[in-house]
Amino acid sequence: GTIIHIYPIAGQPDDPVCETCEGALKDKPVDGMTILKGLTWDGKKWSGGTVLDPENGKTYKCFIELEDGGRKLKLRGFVGGPLLGRTQYWHRLDP
Repeated sequence: GTIIHIYPIAGQPDDPVCETCEGALKDKPVDGMTILKGLTWDGKKWSGGTVLDPENGKTYKCFIELEDGGRKLKLRGFVGGPLLGRTQYWHRLDP
C-alpha cells in the first residue's frame, strides 16, 4: 500500500517527511511512500504483512479487512500478537 495523496492539516507541513524513519526512508517524503508490505489474502482478510507508521518511524505486523462494501478499511497493527496493538479505520473518500 502506497500513500498517493496527503491532505494538509492546519499547522502541519504540506509535504511531510519521515524524520523518524531509519535507513533509506529517513527524511523521505511521506507522499508516495509505501507503508504496507508483504500482505497475503487468506480468503477473509489480508494478513502476514507489515505497516510503517510514518509518524514514529516504526514498523508493525498487521492485517487488514474491508468493511461496509469496501468503503472502510480496518487496519490492525501490533507487536507480537494481535492482542497487543491498535486498530484504525481508514475511510474511502469519493472523488
